[in-house]
Amino acid sequence: MKNENISNDRKKYLRKLKKDKISVIVVQIALVLGLIILWEVLANAKIIDSFIMSQPSRIWETLVNLSSNGLLTHIGITCFETIVGFLSGAMLGIIIAIILWWSNFLSKVFDPFLVILNSLPKTALGPVIIVWVGSGMPAIIVMGLAISLIVTILEISNGFKNTDKEKIKMAKSFNSTKWQVLTKIVIPANISTFFNSLKINIGLSLVGVITGEFLVSKGGLRISNCVWRPSI
Repeated sequence: MKNENISNDRKKYLRKLKKDKISVIVVQIALVLGLIILWEVLANAKIIDSFIMSQPSRIWETLVNLSSNGLLTHIGITCFETIVGFLSGAMLGIIIAIILWWSNFLSKVFDPFLVILNSLPKTALGPVIIVWVGSGMPAIIVMGLAISLIVTILEISNGFKNTDKEKIKMAKSFNSTKWQVLTKIVIPANISTFFNSLKINIGLSLVGVITGEFLVSKGGLRISNCVWRPSI
């Protein structure tokens, strides 16, 4: 009887989680649709200037016209560049963060340099990156990587440093190796940090890619923007 009660409570809990998740999705969709409808209504009523703020119907018309001029191809190019830059920045950032956690000496040495690099406007490095890796897709991918890399290193390294020190001390008291502490305590404790970093970096990588396309590109969303412009 006790097991049945526990099972029923568990089922109620899972149903509540599912209901909450569905409610969040429904509200999100309703908010987006509501904003689009309100935007269109305000533009048609001349409350907002559709020339400056545009409106959903004009945006849709633009997308339809751009689709006939290779929009999907340009979207694919930008998405590929963003994914490659994002994955490269994430993997490289995690590896460097692990190295800095492993060596307290290296962490102290490079900490001020990372702070300076993080404050440096990466877009200003665009011409330098073009000289280093050449024009075209490689330069754009490096731009996406450069914008997300330092943020990844700082965020994950900070998460590693803030891992429960009592657990680490307890593991060391049982003669655990540094590799065991890393894989059994530090990394599992920072899974949420990894995912938060990925959420931030996918947007940063896209910003870097678009910036790179403005500097040097033969394809991508920036190019598709120049293919067709709606008449005023």
